[in-house]
Amino acid sequence: MKDNQKNLINTIARYVVGAVFLFSSFVKGVDPLGTTYKIEDYLTAWSIGSFGFQWALPFAEFMSMALIVLEFLVGVMLICNSFKKLTPWVLALMMLFFTTTTFIDALTNKVDDCGCFGDAVKLTNWQTFWKNVALDVFVVLIFVFKPKDVKRRTERDVLIALFAIVIMLIFGIYNIKNEPCIDFRPWKVGNQMIPGLDSEEELEVKSFLIYKHKATGEVKQFESKEFMAFVSENPNYQEEWEFVDSRVENPYEISADGFAMLDAEGEDYATDLIGDEGYLLIMTIHHLADVDEDGVKAMKYMKRFAMENDMQVVILSSALQDDMQAFQYENDLADIDFYFADETAIKTMLRSNPGIVLIKHGRVIGKWHYRNYLSINEIELD
Repeated sequence: MKDNQKNLINTIARYVVGAVFLFSSFVKGVDPLGTTYKIEDYLTAWSIGSFGFQWALPFAEFMSMALIVLEFLVGVMLICNSFKKLTPWVLALMMLFFTTTTFIDALTNKVDDCGCFGDAVKLTNWQTFWKNVALDVFVVLIFVFKPKDVKRRTERDVLIALFAIVIMLIFGIYNIKNEPCIDFRPWKVGNQMIPGLDSEEELEVKSFLIYKHKATGEVKQFESKEFMAFVSENPNYQEEWEFVDSRVENPYEISADGFAMLDAEGEDYATDLIGDEGYLLIMTIHHLADVDEDGVKAMKYMKRFAMENDMQVVILSSALQDDMQAFQYENDLADIDFYFADETAIKTMLRSNPGIVLIKHGRVIGKWHYRNYLSINEIELD
């Protein structure tokens, strides 16, 4: 094979892997706290024998930023063909780690989503593993068809590396200090959280039954009315078909998995509150002990803002009721209704602690980090 053909294959392989690394690091850099939570899941779920990794939980945020910066740096160096000898070896070590980790994860399923593409693209564990295997092929090509004559361009390469590190650090830290600049989560501004509210007609709740053919393995989904017709036509259907699962489509349920707003008696008011025709201002707290003075200041302002604009305001927190009540009394927030929600559901809603979200008739009107609470004044209220 001629040198120019080898160089072409090497270039294509570098560009493919580099583009994937740049995309992966960007969608993680948009939401470093999301990557932090995923690393915490791994540190909590994984162990080697009796040796666990929970001792590393305080370093999860640092590990998140380190991973994001390293992925971005390697992606840039691959695209720019910088540090031609060093970069392929760093890449190979990273891919060895990623491939091994995702293979074990696919086998054990201890963490259901590796978060390799943040919240932008969701993959199953096996899809993630095979994605890494495909990238490994390109990594091999980079080594097999590497140029023989490698000219050193140390000053250029150092400048490119420093630029990549600084850019991603600034980008990542900005998104930690604020809400992510691009929101890939269900509670994105503009989203209708109760789809049925946008319909001019009243929609019906549909139930589905999922069956599998014992001989062919065919999986078929029946709507409840269709299933009754199927049964009447096939009275001995159980001999050929076996039940797999069932599901319900309710257009008036909140389209966010695991979300609830529970009162002290355990009753869920999420649909009633979110679907109300008026404005609903929710202040979220996923870690009560971490709320600082600036956070309390923002919450007090939101309370006044809600009262002045005749809108309902509530606090949604994963804290225990007694702890939450004590916090409210200490900070002149006792007259605000408190609802309980799962910590993960709140983090999905807002990364900020506390955070602020404004909803009207099921639609997300605005979301703010507590540091940017005054931005709510820019919203034009009806």
